[in-house]
Amino acid sequence: MNHACFPKAVLFDLDGTLLDSAPDMLAATNVMLAARGRAPMTLDALRPHVSKGARAMIGAAFPDVDVAEREGWVPEFLEHYGSELGRHGAPFDGIEAMLTTLEAAGCIWGIVTNKPEYLAAQLVPLLGWEDRCAVLIGGDTLPVRKPDPLPLLVAAERIGIAATDCVYVGDDERDIVAARAAGMPSVVALWGYRLPGDQPADWRGDTMVEQPDMLCDAQRWPSP
Repeated sequence: MNHACFPKAVLFDLDGTLLDSAPDMLAATNVMLAARGRAPMTLDALRPHVSKGARAMIGAAFPDVDVAEREGWVPEFLEHYGSELGRHGAPFDGIEAMLTTLEAAGCIWGIVTNKPEYLAAQLVPLLGWEDRCAVLIGGDTLPVRKPDPLPLLVAAERIGIAATDCVYVGDDERDIVAARAAGMPSVVALWGYRLPGDQPADWRGDTMVEQPDMLCDAQRWPSP
């Protein structure tokens, strides 16, 4: 007999896991490039860097600029990104079906992202998730962020579910490192953003999943 069941709670990374936010990020990046008289980037060129954060995207757009100078451009990038927020990106195909399936099974879900909390909090209602997402932890909600496990542990505490009874889903190695340190089973989201040299099989996630709708099957989830 098959006793597979959905987790009590699932925590998700946001960019590259729930949300294909690369088009919004590209729009912000290209505003910065245009302001400096440079040609726009393509989506294919930027996409692998999105899960690595603002500094990685600025670095990909301006590889010839000194790192210290680029650091000073982060607020500018975030300002432009805030103007483009939710205008071009959308949840990955299959995300809505997966979330609906989890909810129907009585599973609580939330978001733990390294995106600044104020930006993530603006996105959630744009996606229609404000009454569905049980907890939101951003990259600046706490003194530390992923790969530190604290954001995952605090999220589990806020929804009242033991970390070991939650599953974390993410597309970046730091997601899986954080989950392992939190004692939380993990799913590697292979549909997300990865650099060419990334080796997800080496991240030691509990399972790897190719497409979001595969998680509509309880058997695809790791057991606590």
